[in-house]
Amino acid sequence: MRLKNLLLSCGLVGFAIACGGEGSSKTKSIPLASSISQKDKDAGAKAHPELLQEFGGAYDGPQTAYVTSVGRKIASQSSLSSVQSDFTVTLLNSSVNNAFAIPGGYVYITRQLMALCNDEAEMAGVLGHEVGHVAAMHSKRRQSAATKTALGGALLQILTGAVLGNSGLGGMLQQGIGQGAQLLTLKFSRSQEYEADDLGIRYLAKGGYDPKALSTMLSSLAAQSALDARVAGQNKTIPEWASTHPDPASRVQRALGRAAETGSTSTFRNRDVFLNAVNGVLYDDDPKQGIVNGSQFIHPDLRIAFTAPSGYAMSNGTTAVTISGSGGQAQFSGAAYSGNLDAYVTSVFRALAKNDGFTPQAIQRGSVGGMTTASATAQANGQSGPIDVTVIAYELSPTQAFHFAMITPQGQNFGPFSGMAQSFRRINAQEAAAVKPRRVAVVAVKSGDTVASLSNRMAYTDYKTERFLTLNALTASSKLTPGQKVKIVTY
Repeated sequence: MRLKNLLLSCGLVGFAIACGGEGSSKTKSIPLASSISQKDKDAGAKAHPELLQEFGGAYDGPQTAYVTSVGRKIASQSSLSSVQSDFTVTLLNSSVNNAFAIPGGYVYITRQLMALCNDEAEMAGVLGHEVGHVAAMHSKRRQSAATKTALGGALLQILTGAVLGNSGLGGMLQQGIGQGAQLLTLKFSRSQEYEADDLGIRYLAKGGYDPKALSTMLSSLAAQSALDARVAGQNKTIPEWASTHPDPASRVQRALGRAAETGSTSTFRNRDVFLNAVNGVLYDDDPKQGIVNGSQFIHPDLRIAFTAPSGYAMSNGTTAVTISGSGGQAQFSGAAYSGNLDAYVTSVFRALAKNDGFTPQAIQRGSVGGMTTASATAQANGQSGPIDVTVIAYELSPTQAFHFAMITPQGQNFGPFSGMAQSFRRINAQEAAAVKPRRVAVVAVKSGDTVASLSNRMAYTDYKTERFLTLNALTASSKLTPGQKVKIVTY
């Protein structure tokens, strides 16, 4: 979580297992852009630094040059340009499984999604899919619907949908992805996702890779999405936001069929080179942006922490921490502070009520852990009825403040988040120093190693086996052989 809320624009294209909206499962001839226009280059150059800030910045590690080389190789197979230097490929320091591209030759993949890949061809397939969206001009086709979305302005819409049963947006919050970006991502039609799949597969074959790689990557992403849902307590086989769309398995099989249609017999995956590159990459939250550890969020740099309600899922986005459960949803963030806590709370409500026109009740003063607080509640109309919108802000210093924004059923005010609001606290230097990052470690299977023994080395207290299997595209019946390389997550 960073402190600054940034405007998301440019029609982001997220790599997701769900297909959206209308469309046939068969794609027709796809109209393609034949070049990167100067207008797109200028727009992309303007958006690029904003996107870097919104998605955690560019990852600073030895993996970056490798990702750039693979991304440029696959992007240059597209109709946009055959010149690799025309593309800017960025590995993002984000703990979300996501990738996207914007017009102008800008392509992005998160370190988390890189870690989910099991070879170079799978990563190339992901990047090719995103380039395909741009080559097919999908963002331009929906530009009239995809308006710029500020995070603050989108918060109420997202939270309201989640609390009141809107399956489209509720699940997205669980993923902890930039909210404005995901609102735009969801608007791609089913046929556009299929077109991007087809183009990504075409680029794989043209680039000399195994064209089946996109299919296996889609399978891994479906497994990860299902695991994320289980960890979040949803107990579903696919995330809620995908429940009204085609079964992910169908998309996997479709991609496999399209790979066969290319006529390519290449089996090139470059697995060993990829595993050498991904070894040591940061995994899950970056301590510099705070980490989620069970029900606790702790930010060692800002020296703050709080505890979420029992049974509630928590995810750390770049600009906010999202807490969600059956009784409501909340987000924790920070904003510019001038020393007036009442004005701070008012500004938060102003951002939330941007297009909804509700007014908070009188601001109440109090204290938590020696810090001055200000809070207020407003009533608003959700999609299924009236709700309470509550904001509580904490003053850490004359120049620094943080806040929770909470959505609960009408009449509950803080509701299940009362204990969380009281748990917000400063941490000392010793607590801050104890926060350690997780990293991917590539290890060779030794004689006697089993799924159980390797899973036990995963740096988690829950779902160790499931996490290990998903990370390596294995099943419970998979047999391990000595010398085989697998990924584990360690501190």
